[in-house]
Amino acid sequence: MFTGIVQGVASVKSSTEVGRNKRLEILFPAGAMIDQQLGASVAINGVCLTVSALAHDVLSFDVIDTTLALTNIGLLNAGDSVNFERAAKMGDEVGGHVMSGHIMTSVTVSRIEQVGESVHIRFTTDRQQEVDARRYLFDKGYVGLNGSSLTISDIGEDWLEVSLIPETLRLTTFGQLTLGDKVNLEIDAHTQATVDTVERMLKERGILLP
Repeated sequence: MFTGIVQGVASVKSSTEVGRNKRLEILFPAGAMIDQQLGASVAINGVCLTVSALAHDVLSFDVIDTTLALTNIGLLNAGDSVNFERAAKMGDEVGGHVMSGHIMTSVTVSRIEQVGESVHIRFTTDRQQEVDARRYLFDKGYVGLNGSSLTISDIGEDWLEVSLIPETLRLTTFGQLTLGDKVNLEIDAHTQATVDTVERMLKERGILLP
């Protein structure tokens, strides 16, 4: 389990293809992975990955082909920056919202606007993707983007927008995004369950959804 509160930015040391899969070596800030263990979970750009090897501040992760196809992990190369969060412990403060690290789909950066000290970023959703996340997105609702718990500040038929304060920009890679970049999107399980339940009840009553 993760909270969506990104703990910092790490750097991809190497990205190596292993058959249809990929092995990532990631360099974390000094001390960020103290007492980390093999088999532990770490969210990289919001994707829950398992530690397969560790050497001080460098951790390795093996990523399967389905994850590479669904997320932006498959696009990572040496030198790229990623958001990271260690798995939450029982009793930790949940400052964001509960996240599993299971990405639903990816969205594309379509607009970046500086407004004073904050930045508004718009992401376009792809209707052609196998999984359509739009039914779970609503104004002022929670969304996980590259592992960061954010509130949707505006939404349209095929896009959503978030507004980022300077502290979020400082602690994450959002300030490095450019037009066309792919960003991982996760909908929390509670929202999915609520929407699916309501839709099922309406259908049982013969109420057609638009």
